[in-house]
Amino acid sequence: MEIRWLGHDSFFLKAGRKVLYIDPWKVSGEKADLILVTHDHFDHYSKTDIEALYKNGTRVFVGAGGGDYEKVRPGMKFESNGISIETVSAYNVTKFRAPGKPFHPKDYGGVGYILTLDGKRIYHSGDTDMIPEMRSIKGIDIAMFPVSGTYVMTVDEAFDAAMIIRPKFVIPMHYGSIVGTEEDAKRFLSLCSQNSIDSYGKHS
Repeated sequence: MEIRWLGHDSFFLKAGRKVLYIDPWKVSGEKADLILVTHDHFDHYSKTDIEALYKNGTRVFVGAGGGDYEKVRPGMKFESNGISIETVSAYNVTKFRAPGKPFHPKDYGGVGYILTLDGKRIYHSGDTDMIPEMRSIKGIDIAMFPVSGTYVMTVDEAFDAAMIIRPKFVIPMHYGSIVGTEEDAKRFLSLCSQNSIDSYGKHS
C-alpha cells in the first residue's frame, strides 16, 4: 500500500490497482477509482481537482454538501470499489468564527473517514476538534490528524486525540498552506514518538 500526503488535508492512497484520494485540492496524478471529501469548504471540496482526477467509473462521496456527487453523513458504513468505508463525526467545539458560531458546527455534517484498505484501518479525521466520538474509534493502524489550530485541533489537541485512539502510526495534516507550519507537524510527531506512536510518510 502507498500513502502520500499531497499538502493540506489531501492524500493519495493506492493498494494494488485501486487509487483513492481524500480531499484533493491543488493536486494532480493518477485517475481515481474513489474520491472522498470530508466537507464542502473550498480547500477540501474542489470540483476542478475532482474533474481532473475523474474517469469513467470513479465514485465521489462528499460530507456536508456535495453538489452533484454522492452525499454522506456521520455514522454510515458502506463499500465502494472493494473498499470498506465508515463515516464518523468531524466538528468544532472550541474554534469559533464568532461567539457561538463554530467554523465547523456539528449539525453541518462534516465527516471523517475510516477505510479498510489492504488489511489496514486508516482514519482521516477531517476538519475537527478533539470530540467525544473519538473514544469509540478503535483498531486504527494509520491516523491523519490536523495540527494547525485556528480551524481545527492544535498540536496538543491532536496529540490528545492520538492518545485516545492509539493508532500504530500518525500523519499530521492541515498545515503549510492556509494555517500551520512544518514545525507544528514535527512537534506533533515528536510528542507521539515519545509515547510509542510512530509516524508514517514524509517525516518518518
